[in-house]
Amino acid sequence: MTNIKERSKWTEERLDQLLTEPDNGLIKDLQTIDGDIMLIGAGGKMGSTLSIMARRALDAVGDKRKVIAVSRFTNPEKSKLLTDNGVEIISCDLLDFGAVESLPKSPNVIFMAGRKFGTTGQEAATWAMNAMVPSLVARHFRDSRIVVFSSGNIYPLVKAATGGCDESVTPVPIGEYAMSTLARERVFEHAAKEWGTKVLMYRLNFAVDLRYGVLDDIAQQILADQPIELGVPAFNVIWQGYASSVALRSLLLADSPAKVLNVTGSETVSVRYAAKMLAKHLGREVSFVGTEDELGFLSNSAQCYELFGPSPVGISQLIRWQAEWLMDGGRSLGLPTHFEQSGGKF
Repeated sequence: MTNIKERSKWTEERLDQLLTEPDNGLIKDLQTIDGDIMLIGAGGKMGSTLSIMARRALDAVGDKRKVIAVSRFTNPEKSKLLTDNGVEIISCDLLDFGAVESLPKSPNVIFMAGRKFGTTGQEAATWAMNAMVPSLVARHFRDSRIVVFSSGNIYPLVKAATGGCDESVTPVPIGEYAMSTLARERVFEHAAKEWGTKVLMYRLNFAVDLRYGVLDDIAQQILADQPIELGVPAFNVIWQGYASSVALRSLLLADSPAKVLNVTGSETVSVRYAAKMLAKHLGREVSFVGTEDELGFLSNSAQCYELFGPSPVGISQLIRWQAEWLMDGGRSLGLPTHFEQSGGKF
């Protein structure tokens, strides 16, 4: 693997290389499943690096199977990035029944389509994307193996001392986004029961790409001399490269009835701690406002680590990388996570 401990100047190329580098476990696992890999909703923040990682994992052993990314692809730069890296693209409006029905069948599907930010005031659009689209996709790909991207936001708020919710905790969604995300899960759960579709619910909590994520949110506030809100006391994050590898390897876990897997960091990270460490690396002062509540959206990923091993990048390294990225002039996508929201409005 690339030497992730080396300190050299951060560039987009270096970051993308790390985010898309397949580990040996992924390369090996993809050889145990047959057929092409299709990523539906691959035009979002994580879709391009996940698609390219899949392509690189197959290329590493000379495997010519296709990796197909499906999205509306309104950004020509993203389309070019994918095609330049050997990923085939299909432009598709997933809200169009006929367009979904025209998609080629693939035995392996990563379903990433969804809507979160901008939900408040546009609740109907969120439900259409998070509940109606899954119905269309689940029906069309009923004979496929499907990893369904979901969220830890569907769990109840818990104290940091609990270590977070594991997969056995019953969802208690707060707000329209979380409710519609649970609806997405229930649609695919129904497909698993009704048609025997092999499904895994991939409940992700806050992937870090350096161009966006919880750490970028906090760092941007520090650089702008804005106080850090302490209402939500803690969070989970995970290096996106690891999260992508787990998503692809989870194709092997998909089953009927559907399975569930939490994917996030092993540490429950204090907002105060993360802010202080980021400020130290950035050479800036940090201030806080409010007092820590006891509750937050926290997940326990012990099962993930038991299955796939730990992430190669822990929280201390992520914090340092985030500061280095910004000090080296790295850009932010300007897409805040709103991790500090506990009322379910996004």
